Amino acid sequence: MVDATVDVGWEENAMAPVSVVTGAGSGVGRAVARALLDAGHRVALAGRRADALTGTADRAPAGHVLVVPTDVTVEASVDALFATVRERWGRVDLLVNNAGTNVPATPLEDVTVEQWSRVVDTNLTGAFLCACAAFRVMREQDPQGGRIINNGSVSAHTPRPDAVAYNASKHAITGLTKSISLEGRRHRIACGQIDIGNAATPLTERMSAGVRQADDSIAAEPTMDVSHVADAVRYMAGLPLDANVQFMTVMATTMPFIGRG
Repeated sequence: MVDATVDVGWEENAMAPVSVVTGAGSGVGRAVARALLDAGHRVALAGRRADALTGTADRAPAGHVLVVPTDVTVEASVDALFATVRERWGRVDLLVNNAGTNVPATPLEDVTVEQWSRVVDTNLTGAFLCACAAFRVMREQDPQGGRIINNGSVSAHTPRPDAVAYNASKHAITGLTKSISLEGRRHRIACGQIDIGNAATPLTERMSAGVRQADDSIAAEPTMDVSHVADAVRYMAGLPLDANVQFMTVMATTMPFIGRG
């Protein structure tokens, strides 16, 4: 991780919503960040690699993007991210909790504690730390409130085989989403979850070669363009705070999800 913050450009619209997107260096995070920039948001890009974040920012309007290298598993790093955004733009209107990871497909009994911790620390603890930091800012700012969107997964509903740490972390994200929604009501903080199935990113490239199914067969799975996920998040983000998408599933139509198992 490069310990640096980059403010791209100098022009800005002080009325534009302020968004933070984690895992913004590639895949879903990059697509979501660019969609929010296209919608006029000021966006802080968070992730481990400064060069990847800078690649996401390459076509951003001047003054509408901050590159903030961040390790979401480290509380001090997360706190520094939100302090930087608040210092630069004064508030946080939206957090997209997208950072996530996985390990190679491994039978449950062979998963190591190190593998388990790596996935849970990023997917769940990282989302919790970012949500807490965003919640504090949203609660105290004027006007009060904001929105948090958590990246769940279809694996938050129906697990894949050989992915116990990922499955467990994404099921837990659903509980985190409900807790934030409940406790956020009195502070005008809305929280929703987007559950994604087979968006075409580097993480899903292996699916075209075939992945293990619930009946132990190996089958190739269809994917969808990641832009559809970005459009869905942009819709969720664009709602007024008195309306909320609590859960949304966006998936490749013919992927083996409905009826999996």
